[in-house]
Amino acid sequence: MKVLLINGSPRWKGNTNRALEEAAAALEAEGVQTELVWIGNKEIRGCIACGICGKTGDKRCVFAEDCCNELIAKAAECDGFIVGSPVYYAGMAGSLRALMDRMFYAGGTNFRMKPAAGVAVARRAGAIEAADQINKYFQINCQPIVSSSYWNIAYGRNPGEAQGDGEGLHTMRVLGRNMAWMLKCIEAGRAAGINPPELEPKVMTNVVREDLLEG
Repeated sequence: MKVLLINGSPRWKGNTNRALEEAAAALEAEGVQTELVWIGNKEIRGCIACGICGKTGDKRCVFAEDCCNELIAKAAECDGFIVGSPVYYAGMAGSLRALMDRMFYAGGTNFRMKPAAGVAVARRAGAIEAADQINKYFQINCQPIVSSSYWNIAYGRNPGEAQGDGEGLHTMRVLGRNMAWMLKCIEAGRAAGINPPELEPKVMTNVVREDLLEG
């Protein structure tokens, strides 16, 4: 079993990374392999809704100059995910949001039915909103959301300050252990012949319907 942890902060060794390290250590202690990757601090292109990824079916975004396709490929080899972000204006970092839009449009099937959790680190406010934004990607993709003993948030502004948030680090450890437990339950279920349900073809209904406009 392996969990991919994604640091969505432009700072590699900042407080978001520290929170993810704590969750990773708890997972490793439970026998679950982890990989912590950083999205970097270079420009990440947003999705332009070109639809090419849906036409080719190769689970790749047409824009290949950043880490999007690399992370989609890693997702296929992993069993769970923790995505962390700093808080900017009561929301997740813009570069991470741009990246996740493309990752889930192009390669969402590599994430589907795999447990996941969003983590946010803030100076003061907006952490719950940012973590919820991350979780929205998992909720629309049939992924179980892993919880902890509190919302998956920690506090700190300057690098190193999250180390002083005892409750935040405790929350990350509990998150890691809870994810390990869920992964082991899924593995035991598969061994007993219990597999994820088959997805039926999706029905999409626009909010504005042409048949209603005709009347």
